[in-house]
Amino acid sequence: MIALTDISGKEFYLNCELIYRIDRSFDTIITLTDGKKLRVIEKESEIVEKVILFKRKIHNGFLEGEQ
Repeated sequence: MIALTDISGKEFYLNCELIYRIDRSFDTIITLTDGKKLRVIEKESEIVEKVILFKRKIHNGFLEGEQ
């Protein structure tokens, strides 16, 4: 799961396996596989980087003491 911030400033965690697409308008809009849309303040590139880092941790294993 990755940490994101909605447009009201509230942090939440998203299962990145549910991301269908990411679009940019005034905000970043994440469309989930079920069609639900989320507006977040992070840029598309930030979200992609968070997903890559998360998947690396899953595939390579977490280092001791790392969350």
